[in-house]
Amino acid sequence: MSASHRPPPEGTASRVSRRAVLGTAAGATVLAAAGATPAAAQSPAVSRKAPRGFVAARDGRFEVAGRPFRFGGTNCYYLHQQSHYMIDAVLGDAAVMGLTVVRAWAFADGSGGSYKPLQSAPHVYDDAAFDSLDYAVHRAGRLGIRLVLPLVNNWPDYGGMQQYVQWFLGLPDDSYGDGTNHDRFYTDARIRECYMAYAEHVTRHVNRYTGVRYRDDPTIMAFELANEPRCRSDTSGRTLLAWAAEMSAHVKRLAPRQLVAVGDEGFYGEAGNADYPYSDYEGVRWEQLVALPAVDYGTVHLYPQGWGENPGSRPGTDPVQWGTKWITDHLADGRALRKPVVLEEFGLSVDPARGVADEAARLAGYTAWTDAVLDGGGAGDQFWILTSRVDDGSFYPDYDGYRITWNADPGNPARASAALSPRTRRPWPPAPDGDGGEDVRVPPRAVAAPGNPPVNEPLKLPWAPPRSAVRSR
Repeated sequence: MSASHRPPPEGTASRVSRRAVLGTAAGATVLAAAGATPAAAQSPAVSRKAPRGFVAARDGRFEVAGRPFRFGGTNCYYLHQQSHYMIDAVLGDAAVMGLTVVRAWAFADGSGGSYKPLQSAPHVYDDAAFDSLDYAVHRAGRLGIRLVLPLVNNWPDYGGMQQYVQWFLGLPDDSYGDGTNHDRFYTDARIRECYMAYAEHVTRHVNRYTGVRYRDDPTIMAFELANEPRCRSDTSGRTLLAWAAEMSAHVKRLAPRQLVAVGDEGFYGEAGNADYPYSDYEGVRWEQLVALPAVDYGTVHLYPQGWGENPGSRPGTDPVQWGTKWITDHLADGRALRKPVVLEEFGLSVDPARGVADEAARLAGYTAWTDAVLDGGGAGDQFWILTSRVDDGSFYPDYDGYRITWNADPGNPARASAALSPRTRRPWPPAPDGDGGEDVRVPPRAVAAPGNPPVNEPLKLPWAPPRSAVRSR
């Protein structure tokens, strides 16, 4: 996602771009407030398995070594840019919370920005700049966490599609406008070739910490074609569909053992439907994208407050109820397509005018949504967004109002939400051990590099992890 708001059609509220937990051993969400301490810093060691078997998609579900795989996860986009300390902090928190899939960016296009470019110019790659992503893949594998890696951003954050358009066509960015320039990304032959070359470079890249090419590492569960691709200039959906068909087949050839997803938000593309997420405004037709032969599963994002599905924009609309229907619609359509469906981003912000009165209401909404995924046979969910400590010991800023930090402070009013982790919810059907994974231990503290503040305060857990925790990898 991007930190910015996306303009929806006339008459709806602006849509927020970044943001969602089903359980590893069960399903739920973790809400917390600033002032929390990272779980990696504080938590008792937890026995887990480092992934060895690749995740496969068969008959509408995920499997590892022939056994069902369902997961609770999150998003942390910044892993590809930050210090080892920050990576340790957030992945350690994820591990102790029982999350087994994390989605993070694998793109940073163009030079001159505030980020380290992975592709500074067309076909120019900086393998030294891959250090953070390499380390994140390495640490995630050691903690029994799998990663989902999108290859380009629809939005201009970290370069995105507009950077390719600027490189080859010199056109100004209209990502938040009608998208006429932006959408040349999908059709210009030189841009498509450059994107395909970057996908090849990433999948063939050798991790400096593991010595393994990305395409050969089961820690990387999936590559996504893009983060939230849209094509407003062609509301028929044909332009985006043609691009996704070509690129999904390309990425599947490059990395045949990993899953491939489009990374879109789940817009239905129905001509004449006045309800924005179901309409054709964004040029996305979810069912057609999921049906592509090289696409292994469907992705769904959910931000009803930002999409105008709230009482402030549409009187009488409950964003939680609307979101529950959005989930169940996609799960039903995924079953018809025999493809797994993941709610890979979701978020609510506390805003009484837009239907969420307080933290308790937010928690209730997240619980309803994760229950809907769990009960409806969804393959997994990933809340937006888990963050943790930065290098000076403070917490990563809450840029978009969706930040979740692991919280074990009994004095924090959001503590009950923080405790609602995958380990405390009713369990998934347990997946037997035997995927060939390597037994590892989640460390009781984050590894602080010299000069970083210590983060090893003892954690006072309000619950004890059950023995069955973290088994469904």
